[in-house]
Amino acid sequence: MRRPEPWYRFAVTALRPPVSLWFNWHFEGLENVPREGPLLVACNHISYFDPLAHGLMMLKAGRRPRFFAKQELYGNWLLRNVLEGAKQIKVERGSGSATPVQSAVAALKRGEAVMIYPESTITRNPDHTPMQGKTGVARLTLATEVPVLPVAVWGSQAVWQREGKGSLAFGRPIWLKAGPPLDFSEYEGQQDDSEVLRTITGTVIDELTQLVNDLRARYPKRWSA
Repeated sequence: MRRPEPWYRFAVTALRPPVSLWFNWHFEGLENVPREGPLLVACNHISYFDPLAHGLMMLKAGRRPRFFAKQELYGNWLLRNVLEGAKQIKVERGSGSATPVQSAVAALKRGEAVMIYPESTITRNPDHTPMQGKTGVARLTLATEVPVLPVAVWGSQAVWQREGKGSLAFGRPIWLKAGPPLDFSEYEGQQDDSEVLRTITGTVIDELTQLVNDLRARYPKRWSA
């Protein structure tokens, strides 16, 4: 049974209508998203807008997303209350703390949907393909025996970037695609093997790259500039 989370409901009520109506959304692979049970979602990262895009896809699938959120976001009073109230997972980058992973493992064991960006930051590749990933996603799938669901987004790179002018053009297409879950049960018990961790992470990044390339190839050309 879902516990009531007023701040989560506030965020969804405030953000979902304008975000849904302003952009032209296209979702593929919703049948690959389990409707219940633990869910570990690995996403590509091309824009600050991505959590809203990936979160909306999870809502479309009937899931409540839990994101890793960097510590800097907690400096604002309102945002801090929303993130904490919506049970997002706080990350102090560079601290080496195991708390975020432990919190994610606990959430997965409760049957929740945990969202992770394996690159840990917005890609710096000029073509917006995924960079080399960090091994957190591998550690999580091995610690919980939960398959990894790859979900890619395309189109959001024009909306909100770290630098440069973003575009809020009405009707801009935002496309997302979920691939089949990636099962790494063959590596059970090998979470301390660095080579295994790199192999799993590389497989996840390769799958995300394929999804990104597929979306980009079919994306409306007039919006590609």
